[in-house]
Amino acid sequence: MSVLAILAVTIAILLSAYRFYGSFIARKLGIDNRNVTPAHTREDGVDYVPSNRFVVLGHHFASIAGAGPIVGPIIAVYFGWIPALLWILIGGIFFGAVHDITSMTASLRHQGKSIGEIIQQYIGDAGKKLFLIFAFATLLLVIAVFMDIVARTFVTVPAAASASVFFILLALLFGVVINRLGFPLWISTIFGVGLLYFFVYLGEVYPFQIGYGWWIAILVAYIFLAAVTPVSILLQPRDFLNSFLLYGMILFGITGIMIANPRIEMSTSVQFHVEHLGFLFPVLFVTVACGAISGFHSLVASGTTSKQISKEEDAKLIGFGGMLIETLLAVIAVMAVAVMTRGDFAARLVDAGPVTLFSEGLGGFISAMGIPVAVAVSFVALTVSAFALTTLDTCTRLARFIIQEYAEDLPSQRLRPVLQNRFVATFLVVLFSGLLLLTGQFEQLWPIFGSANQLLAALALLAGTVWLAKKNVNPLFTVIPMIFMFSVTLLSLLVFAWNQYQQNAWFLSVLSISLFVLAVILVVMARNSLRRYYAEQKRGQTKSGTETVSTP
Repeated sequence: MSVLAILAVTIAILLSAYRFYGSFIARKLGIDNRNVTPAHTREDGVDYVPSNRFVVLGHHFASIAGAGPIVGPIIAVYFGWIPALLWILIGGIFFGAVHDITSMTASLRHQGKSIGEIIQQYIGDAGKKLFLIFAFATLLLVIAVFMDIVARTFVTVPAAASASVFFILLALLFGVVINRLGFPLWISTIFGVGLLYFFVYLGEVYPFQIGYGWWIAILVAYIFLAAVTPVSILLQPRDFLNSFLLYGMILFGITGIMIANPRIEMSTSVQFHVEHLGFLFPVLFVTVACGAISGFHSLVASGTTSKQISKEEDAKLIGFGGMLIETLLAVIAVMAVAVMTRGDFAARLVDAGPVTLFSEGLGGFISAMGIPVAVAVSFVALTVSAFALTTLDTCTRLARFIIQEYAEDLPSQRLRPVLQNRFVATFLVVLFSGLLLLTGQFEQLWPIFGSANQLLAALALLAGTVWLAKKNVNPLFTVIPMIFMFSVTLLSLLVFAWNQYQQNAWFLSVLSISLFVLAVILVVMARNSLRRYYAEQKRGQTKSGTETVSTP
């Protein structure tokens, strides 16, 4: 079977989904440019900054992509490339894209606040607090997992480390040029992207070779500084420029596939049980994670992104479209390893890991363009690590938002301003995530992260469903994915909690059970809130009907 044929069908499906289903969802959400966005009403120059939609798309896509749509889909190929591919497409269109644009729109209608704010208004104060605790725990998992991924990549591919440092310096300069000096975006972009790719070469010439522990220390310092810096200085320009790395990687990969026309060598058989992972249901659906649907996206959409959107109609491109681009990346990740036999795939994945396997596979496609294989592989590894790095500091900023938002409701007049200070809140995020990393590395943290991440998506869909229902909008398009995600994630958390318990990993086992309990409580609270709402509506209709009859 041809990789090119599968890729062509995938692109056609995703474009059709954006044109038709994306427009349908936008109409259901009532997206309208007449609604003034929080970026304008609360502009502060630090977090609330109205921006060009392509700049915001760059930030949003760079933040949500990371290594998630690569690592998860490749691990899921253990069950077979066909079930992984089908779930990525179905999940990306009908689950992930709906989840992202709904979360983004809900935040736009609530002053750019997080999903927790929507839960507070439509479910209750206790619900908000529980959700913020859940979201904070999930973000700590994301930060810990991605710190491990980035540090390991920098150790194995030193060129990626040095190029990433050069990128940060370039982003600072780019931010000054467009925001302070007022240079036109298109001219600045041409020069910025040119320098970006030059630094890829420079990274090969001057690789930074430092040990794993040192990289963790450097990353801790970096994410602290990046999370307290105004978005226009580093986060926005860095993510915008870095997005061209990923666009380039996807474009080069597709071009290489068109030239080489590789064939899928992996068998079409489906493994319903994998010894070290578990059963296909529910493990496949939480393992793919970001490639199909990700609760982390709701935190980005309602955290940093919603504070930068200038026009409400931009939400379709950024929310729905951004997720479909990530879905395409996940499909390419599956194709990058499907050209191997199942035996070779399993052996290489254990030895090299998913990021290296993806880099070698896609690098092989790109080399068909005449680019040396070693250079192509390094370029792919660099791109993945650059996006994992953007996810790191975005997560840190989002976790800081959560601490500050949680502190708003604290009764203590002394503690509240302390926790709302962005430096104190960021320090606590960095401290807790660093301690979490010490409890277990990638192999132990990824399954818990996948389950918590997908359960967070179910909770975001729950919040969106309650919001829509109370606005008298039929929420069926969020209810179906919500029910499915609750089913697979709650079951997965129980399974992983038991596995960690058997391995004496007490902390991770307790964490899994705690997340399970928090989610169940929130579901019950949402159900009770809707029951009260519908009961009040029914009483109001009955009273109105009685008054009408009794009127002379």
